[in-house]
Amino acid sequence: MEVFDSIRTLLAVRSYEQRPVPEEVLRRILEAGRLAASAMNRQPWHFIVVQAPDTLRQLGAAAPNGPYIAQAPLAIVVVVDRTPYAVSDASRAIQDMLLTAWDAGIGGNWAGFGGLEAVKTLLGIPADLDVLAILPLGYPAATIGKAKKARKPLADIVHRERWGQPLV
Repeated sequence: MEVFDSIRTLLAVRSYEQRPVPEEVLRRILEAGRLAASAMNRQPWHFIVVQAPDTLRQLGAAAPNGPYIAQAPLAIVVVVDRTPYAVSDASRAIQDMLLTAWDAGIGGNWAGFGGLEAVKTLLGIPADLDVLAILPLGYPAATIGKAKKARKPLADIVHRERWGQPLV
């Protein structure tokens, strides 16, 4: 899949088949996160791969907006250093991982954003780090409407040279 097609068709997936994600696909997804750009090349992220069903259930219970995590065959917990730009840098890594997964037919979503202290305890994450997100990943359980995104038109969000000047 071309990059733009991945961006154009990527949708959040919250329901998964129970077949495992092949190890080589998982490693490619993680490599995409590792290779993401970061401010001053600090790479302020850590990735914890969770595949144990009991731990996935506990992650689902710990994320207020992510009980569906329990149904995924795996999740990547994204942990960040407490440094300037860490959230934006790790967000870039997350997007790269989600796009790489999508290219391989794997769906996912960003679950959680703050309020994930229980995840730190569950996974033994040091106190001086923060959990930014949980990315449940798996093959979509149902066909989803690729390329059918409800987005504002460019004319509503793009300005040329200064605010209010249309792109035309």
